[in-house]
Amino acid sequence: MGHEHHFGQSEPRAGEARTRIVVFLTAATMVVEIVAGLAYGSMALLADGLHMASHASALGLALIAYVYARRHARDGRFSFGTGKVNSLAGFASAVVLALFALMMAGESIHRFLEPVPIAFNEAIIVAFLGLVVNGLSVVILRDHHDHGHHHSAHDHDHNLRAAHLHVVADALTSLLAIFALLAAKHFGAVWMDPAMGIVGGTLVAFWAWGLVKETGAVLLDRQAPAGITTVIEDAIESGGRFRVADLHLWSIGPGYRAAVVSVATPKPCTRQEIEALIPDDWLRSEFMKNLSEEDKAKI
Repeated sequence: MGHEHHFGQSEPRAGEARTRIVVFLTAATMVVEIVAGLAYGSMALLADGLHMASHASALGLALIAYVYARRHARDGRFSFGTGKVNSLAGFASAVVLALFALMMAGESIHRFLEPVPIAFNEAIIVAFLGLVVNGLSVVILRDHHDHGHHHSAHDHDHNLRAAHLHVVADALTSLLAIFALLAAKHFGAVWMDPAMGIVGGTLVAFWAWGLVKETGAVLLDRQAPAGITTVIEDAIESGGRFRVADLHLWSIGPGYRAAVVSVATPKPCTRQEIEALIPDDWLRSEFMKNLSEEDKAKI
């Protein structure tokens, strides 16, 4: 009755502190660009400042999700803790990324049909500033995994990954803009500006779709890959006393899974007996040796 279901989710995640730094960095750059744009009458600076504002909002959402999940982790109304707040925020950010990609493509097509004058020098300075800020943010938000362990999509911090994709998308936009602006300024290839916008929008849409699929699978309680369930079934049935009749295994947060196991046995048993048969580090257990490389890659 006194068993808690917060699964360590009340502890601050590493991504929270990093996201807080990037939110501050992005917001500060946004203010500088908007103020400078208004002061110097530069539409390029003002537009990039407003663009930064959209990403600051998305990153702010990621930070709110971290704080909410941590503060409500012990709330009894959440049966399996607040781990899925992470994926929910990631899903919302993926949708915002997809909308951002559509806006990029739409504006680029409009520029193809109705070209507008470009203040090359100001625009290039703004693009370089954006690249520096977002490049630094990409490094800060990089999701460091222990490459000596197996990781599935369900183990990733989707909230951190979404924030990371936002700043990567922004950095990519700045990089493509610099390339296009230099080509337009020095070689007269004005068409490169909208063309790079379409290329960038396509890549961002691709990333957004991948994140939607990963987070959607977690939110909809998708069954874990067959390779993982096979390892658990083999571990439980190894002694010959139990036969797994039914097994449901799903993600309840980054790095956490829940399982419902039904076993057939000639005499009554306890939950603890079943748990004792599953190795603490089952991903490195002897049962993993029996899996094909293809199945291991899914884990």
